[in-house]
Amino acid sequence: MAIDVLERDDLLFPRSLLEFQRLFPDEAACAAYLERARWGDGFVCPRCGTTGEPYRYSARPGVLCCRKCRRETRLTAGTVMERTHTPLSVWFWAAYLVASQTPGMSAVQFQRQLGLSRYETAFQILHKLRVGMVRPDQDRIGGKPGEAVEADETWVGGRTRGKGRGVHNMVLVAGAVEVRQRKRAGSLNKRKTGRYAGRVRLALVPDRSAKSLGGFIERTVAPGTRIITDDWSGYADLNKRGYDHVSIAERGDPQVAEEFMPIIHLVFSNLKTWLRGIHHGVSPQHLQAYLNEFTFRFNRRFYPFNAFRSLLGIAGDVRAPTYAELYAAKSRTTTSSGCL
Repeated sequence: MAIDVLERDDLLFPRSLLEFQRLFPDEAACAAYLERARWGDGFVCPRCGTTGEPYRYSARPGVLCCRKCRRETRLTAGTVMERTHTPLSVWFWAAYLVASQTPGMSAVQFQRQLGLSRYETAFQILHKLRVGMVRPDQDRIGGKPGEAVEADETWVGGRTRGKGRGVHNMVLVAGAVEVRQRKRAGSLNKRKTGRYAGRVRLALVPDRSAKSLGGFIERTVAPGTRIITDDWSGYADLNKRGYDHVSIAERGDPQVAEEFMPIIHLVFSNLKTWLRGIHHGVSPQHLQAYLNEFTFRFNRRFYPFNAFRSLLGIAGDVRAPTYAELYAAKSRTTTSSGCL
């Protein structure tokens, strides 16, 4: 279930800590908000499909009971909060902190802010919220007349200590970003004129082959879009895939990249700065989840507070990883093809 950040007037979201405390003073207030987020047109029983006011329990605000079939439904069922033992109020605080803090926060900072006793609890809550940042029914970027998309790939990571010279844990990340044009209004501030970034997509790719890079473009960019890339052979067949492909011969010259593909390189620069500054590096095992978070924040940078309710809404009908899966040697990768 996805919520458009501008369409739900019945779901207020806090713009300050004081307003958050006023809107969500207890578990019942959090449960009522979550119910409206999941069933805006009224509760629908998942078993019999009956629509109407359910039975409610004063001692269990997170449980609704169908008046027809008597099935009990937990508000957290089918969300990233399913089977959680953490109170709803803690989850709401977590969602608010994640959404309202522009650069985000590490699990250590998160643990301190919420007063959690275990680091693992904070780590798991943050990763489950990152799963909620991915829309199951995403659309592809681009596709608008006169609008282009820049695409490229970059290595993320660095040298690994104790494994020998030349050994590293760097992984390949592919990216695509919409290039939009501000309307010139005679402003002397150059930041208010010219090109700027629209929506972005980021994903781990196994290599720089045409299969991997072309597949990433097909999953994330609308057909017929004008795509600007460098002259790497992995992008050579984009015209055959239905795109208006423009290839730029960089030949190692940074000025060429700055002139013809400045937006995607700015996105990559911001991504690496964010990973180093906030999280002090991320293992390849969990990198895709952090790419999802960066995409979520980047695409909502003009609506920082709206991200709170959007996060709670997107979290519906998404299965979050368990604690064992998060720490498994080969945990399943959270795809980013669905990042909003």
